[in-house]
Amino acid sequence: MPPARAAGPLLLGVRHHGPGSARAARAALDAATPLTVLIEGPPEADALIPLAADPDMRPPVALLAHVVDEPGRSAFWPLAEFSPEWVAIRWALDHGVPARFIDLPATHTLAWEKEEPPLSPAEPAEPAQPVEPAGDAVRIDPLAVLAGTAGHDDPERWWEDAVEHRSGAGTDPFAPFAVLEEAMGALREAYGGGTHDRDPQREAYMRLQVRAAQREFGDDVAVVCGAWHVPALRRRTTVAADRALLKGLPKAKTDMTWVPWTHRRLSRSGGYGAGIDSPGWYGHLFGAPDRPVERWMTKVARLLRDEDRMVSAAHVIEAVRLADTLAAVRGRPLPGLTETTDAVRAVMCEGSDVPLGLVHDRLVVGDALGEVPRSAPAVPLQRDLARLQKRLRIKPESLEREVELDLRGETDAGRSRLLHRLRLLGIGWGETAASRGSTGTFRETWRLRWEPELSVRVAEAGVWGTTVLSAATARAEADAVAAPALADVTALAERCLLAGLSDALPVVMRVLADRAALDTDVGHLAQALPALVRALRYGDVRGTDTHALTEVAAGLAERIFVGLPPACVALDAEAAEDMRRHVDAVHGAVGLLGETGLLGETVAVRPSVDGPPGTGMRGRWHSVLRVLAGRDTVPGVLRGRAVRLLLDDGELGQEEAARLMGLVLSPGTEPGDAAAWIEGFVGGGSGGGMLLVHDERLLGLVDAWLTGVPAEAFTDVLPLLRRTFSAYEAGVRRTLGELVRRGPGARGRAAAAASGIPGFAPELDAGRADAVLPVLRLLLGPDDEETTGADESADADAGETDAGETAGADDLVGADR
Repeated sequence: MPPARAAGPLLLGVRHHGPGSARAARAALDAATPLTVLIEGPPEADALIPLAADPDMRPPVALLAHVVDEPGRSAFWPLAEFSPEWVAIRWALDHGVPARFIDLPATHTLAWEKEEPPLSPAEPAEPAQPVEPAGDAVRIDPLAVLAGTAGHDDPERWWEDAVEHRSGAGTDPFAPFAVLEEAMGALREAYGGGTHDRDPQREAYMRLQVRAAQREFGDDVAVVCGAWHVPALRRRTTVAADRALLKGLPKAKTDMTWVPWTHRRLSRSGGYGAGIDSPGWYGHLFGAPDRPVERWMTKVARLLRDEDRMVSAAHVIEAVRLADTLAAVRGRPLPGLTETTDAVRAVMCEGSDVPLGLVHDRLVVGDALGEVPRSAPAVPLQRDLARLQKRLRIKPESLEREVELDLRGETDAGRSRLLHRLRLLGIGWGETAASRGSTGTFRETWRLRWEPELSVRVAEAGVWGTTVLSAATARAEADAVAAPALADVTALAERCLLAGLSDALPVVMRVLADRAALDTDVGHLAQALPALVRALRYGDVRGTDTHALTEVAAGLAERIFVGLPPACVALDAEAAEDMRRHVDAVHGAVGLLGETGLLGETVAVRPSVDGPPGTGMRGRWHSVLRVLAGRDTVPGVLRGRAVRLLLDDGELGQEEAARLMGLVLSPGTEPGDAAAWIEGFVGGGSGGGMLLVHDERLLGLVDAWLTGVPAEAFTDVLPLLRRTFSAYEAGVRRTLGELVRRGPGARGRAAAAASGIPGFAPELDAGRADAVLPVLRLLLGPDDEETTGADESADADAGETDAGETAGADDLVGADR
């Protein structure tokens, strides 16, 4: 005899994303065999329900609704394998029964106020307290109130004990829903009509849809919805009253489709998340046919073994026993997530939370990424993106991964262009990262991670074009016209070259030339030049025509050379620090222009100190630095920086640098200005500490000046000095301390040798010097005579290293000695 149930439609009140509710709903549907299934969700998605039976559809997935004219206004309805709504959909499809969504249409929810996001069935209200006033109404968390009534302070643990850990085998399949309906009815009587302001309209629409289904199928109708709504659907109201609640609702034209979702996104309560803490654990409870704790511990052991941790079968057995014991001590019917976690920490992780964090990330939350069939509706841009992903063999994944691209290969170059184009469109699938190996321009490193909301970004970007290339081109042209500053345009030009947008470059270059001609701020010009130079180098690697960029870069450089000295006069400390960063950036850009011959010049990379001044662009830049170094009206930090750059480029000898430092550190110079000069000369993370280590004259000048600073001025210069020397590595600071302690000159070296301080003997220690030879050979490669055909194979890497760097380790070590 079939189990008895209440008259009228079968109302199955569930908890969204509850595996226990999903199992109970399936059992109730099997027992009732309704003629139709009604599900809480947007009715615009009715046409998408058959896709759930497609073999290529794999949850977690989500229904995505967005406003046609404003794709950014969107809402998601996430569904996991253990969601009762998904179970109801699959049951209906498997039994050939029509299924329909009956919640308020998305055309209304998306048209409501923008500042209040629509509430989906998978996104329940989350008040900070079980009962919370909300204007004239009272907003509650039903589970928290029920748990508190039962004497539990943790709603999640109470729900696990009351629902999730109950198998229900051999019991009335309708009994759990009757009990929940009674409990929710009592809560609604005590606290009023809803957990959200829109509940009256939503429930009125649901009642109308249930009546329509009853007229067609009689009472053989099953409704799967949130348990909170069941008393409202059971309540008798008039059709006119329900229609009156829906009269005058705003509307917006919307589109609907399926999109992939992730367990990680299900675990987030904010934004598009569904707010469940442990989707991986819930999925395991739903999918495990028996012995869920034993199967869970086996999964944990397999994960830890894959991470090279020593976990044996004995660990699994002991962890299961401990979890069972903890559940018995705590009065729980079965071990829950808390008990299994405690057991894993104690037995398999040896009390450490580090491997336990891995278990939580990979298993408790999980990194599952759903899939949707290609037949699902999508904007043209989404289809083109999917085609490119398939052609380039770059699959979206929810788990962050790092990929290294060699731009000399066509496939990797195509991947790079795709990722850069998507970034231009605001689709942040990947972020560039520093390469751990090569530093050449032919190699890129990306960190990739696909988040579900990127589907919204793709829909938004669809307004720019129907393909990734056309959309990125149109977006780049529009951004160039709207760019507020010259540096923004040059950065955009660099991004266009990286993305291979040759059709957008003419517009970008026209805007760039116009802005550069009108902008007279040297700081803006200095900000713009480095990006242009990088673009020239990238264009050279990618085989792009960069003639127009070359002309603009040369013009910017000349204007900087003319305008920089006057712009460096009468600056306060903050402005001088900003200008120092500009000088460093321009110096690096000019060096790249000269060394790579991008401007068609032949410029010596290291001109002789005693020879004539350099010619070409680098020679003119060195002349500008000489002007800055010798002009008293220029702030000390800029003068010191100019001297240091000239010294590094071989344009200034050690004697001249020591003379200039001696002048600045003389008693007639203000201590603050002298400290700023020192910061510019040896600060900024430019290797100034090693310069002081290897040139004891400069260190002696600094030491003598510092010991002579008057006490009343010392506190003023201390912050500058501390900022300068704190940037050095610990080993450099320690060496400087030893040098200062023993004193400068030969007398100091003799005293150090007598005291036995390692590393400070008067003569070279040949044994210690020779010990570095094997390491240098590994770093720099074998000697020329040891290589036969290596030169030919290394030509492709010429962008990374100069020819002189492969001369041989012994020569370099000899020079270092």
